[in-house]
Amino acid sequence: MNFKTTVMRHGDKINNLGRKKAHRVALLSNLAIALITHKRIVTTLAKAKALRTYVEPLLTKSKKGNTKETISHQHRIVFSHLQDKEATKELFTVVAPKIASRLGGYTRILKLGIRPGDNAEKAMIELVDFNDVYGKGIAQATEPAKKTRRAGKKKVETDATATTEATATTEEAEIVKEDTKTAE
Repeated sequence: MNFKTTVMRHGDKINNLGRKKAHRVALLSNLAIALITHKRIVTTLAKAKALRTYVEPLLTKSKKGNTKETISHQHRIVFSHLQDKEATKELFTVVAPKIASRLGGYTRILKLGIRPGDNAEKAMIELVDFNDVYGKGIAQATEPAKKTRRAGKKKVETDATATTEATATTEEAEIVKEDTKTAE
């Protein structure tokens, strides 16, 4: 008799997507390449959630590196996951400078409803900083965001500067009046 041994999956949190490991890694690699090159893709919700956990560490690796050696090292690591020169180059030259100030959460998943053929939940996964609709208020990041928890007293400072500006303009107006009187 051939008994198939089954193993209980206690604590196993990876979504296998109904595929063996090699097939799953190839699928996620291809989805990551498509996401990096097109900035937005439509797939099933389960694949989008699995892709998020696969691609976000790669995006973080693309930001790291101050020296030439660390940058080339990160290139090699990311290329080992993607196996695509164009996508790796796009990631380091286009995507990385745009996400430099973001501390995490580089992707957004939007649910799109169900697919009519097999009733699968569809979702769109996109890179957050490349969305034109939501990203209008975000300026180009020149330096990483500061990690501070203090709230400044901006309102008091703006009120103080406004009063000093008002007194400066009234003093200038008085000087102009005195100059006109002396000229007459």
